[in-house]
Amino acid sequence: MTKTHPGHCCVFGLMWGDEGKGKIVDLLAGAYDCVVRYNGGANAGHTVWIGQEKFALHLLPAGILRTGVVAVIGPGVVVDPLTLRSEIAALQARGIAVAEHLRLSNRAHLVMPYHKAEDRLSEARMGDERKIGTTTRGIGPCYADKARRSTGVRFDDVLHEPGLEDRVLRILEDRRSALAALGGTDDPGLNRAEVLASLRIARDELSQYVCDTTRYLGDAVRAGRRLLFEGANGMLLDLDHGTYPFVTSSSTGPGGIAGGAGVPPTLLRRTIGVTKAYSTRVGGGPFVTELGDELGDRIRKQGNEYGTTTGRPRRCGWFDAVACGYSARLGGATDLAIMHMDTLAGFERVGMCVAYDCRGRKVEDPPAGVAELSECRPVIEYLPGWGEEVRTAASRESLPINAQRYIKAIERRTGVAATIISVGPERSQTLLSEPWRSCVAEGGPTA
Repeated sequence: MTKTHPGHCCVFGLMWGDEGKGKIVDLLAGAYDCVVRYNGGANAGHTVWIGQEKFALHLLPAGILRTGVVAVIGPGVVVDPLTLRSEIAALQARGIAVAEHLRLSNRAHLVMPYHKAEDRLSEARMGDERKIGTTTRGIGPCYADKARRSTGVRFDDVLHEPGLEDRVLRILEDRRSALAALGGTDDPGLNRAEVLASLRIARDELSQYVCDTTRYLGDAVRAGRRLLFEGANGMLLDLDHGTYPFVTSSSTGPGGIAGGAGVPPTLLRRTIGVTKAYSTRVGGGPFVTELGDELGDRIRKQGNEYGTTTGRPRRCGWFDAVACGYSARLGGATDLAIMHMDTLAGFERVGMCVAYDCRGRKVEDPPAGVAELSECRPVIEYLPGWGEEVRTAASRESLPINAQRYIKAIERRTGVAATIISVGPERSQTLLSEPWRSCVAEGGPTA
């Protein structure tokens, strides 16, 4: 590492996903040699703006947009061959070189069409109060098969297992029988031809990217190369520590890197927790600061709060310092990246949840159970808003004074310094403190 470089780093979400992690990864990627996805699947949606061009990524790490940076999909990611093929083709059509810069773990599991069928049918059967709000991309069922072991399919199996097609067809028949009770025998995901097509895409079109990424990253570390880890989803969707059962099926924070990427847990030097200046959530589950009124609608409209993956309108609310502080402590955040400061411009006052009123008790940590969490009410502290536009700000010090005070309040409540402030969607609309200012100045060019 150079004197000014912060070392191996992780960018992870502090809330329920959609925080703006893709922009931060893209911004920092030029100063790193490898960008590594370690969890989740195509349920993630990272949006990156380069000038007037918009890139929406679901499986490919955002580092793929930087020349000379190797994008690594680790063993903890579950990969839909159809989605990955489509994403690669879309970037290649726009002149992005993918083949030379992508590594796909031979230990990563395949999301098969029957996983997506199970996801769709299971979610449809749930009542409104029990729906998880899944993206129906097959992520949960694929991770479940991974845990069952005998029904999991890895890229290494695609390349080396004799009789894999026969095994997968037996799995398909078992899945058809199990899902018949849900009325799913006609679901296209249970079609034999579709299932075999996914296997063949993995073998014939994606195998060129497959390697032992665990060894690759180990060699990279020993050679002194710099690694940037890209978290998917957010800490409040973590399987163990999120708002269970309204969560995803993987470990979403820095704690998931060791297993999900295949590197030592002592490797990280910095961890950047990403949050918006307000809160959003997609899908079901408790959301203490949710605004179900015109204020929530205004935030949604000004922030263009619609899911990258699903297009669903996001639920919006005031910044939740209770939840964000919990995630920052749990993830060991050394830095905060506060996104969408521009969205709150023009509000007369802005709210911040500083505690929960939970069954008559004031609490400053989120309850573990959703039954209790659903009964919590936010204790809101209001701060003066800022009417001025912030997108042209050149530094944190040039922001409106009330915006600066709001950032300081977030820092005080979470206990973490905000070293990255986003005031607009483009790379250039990002205010950096050290070490990131020097780090980005050393970075490489766009692809």
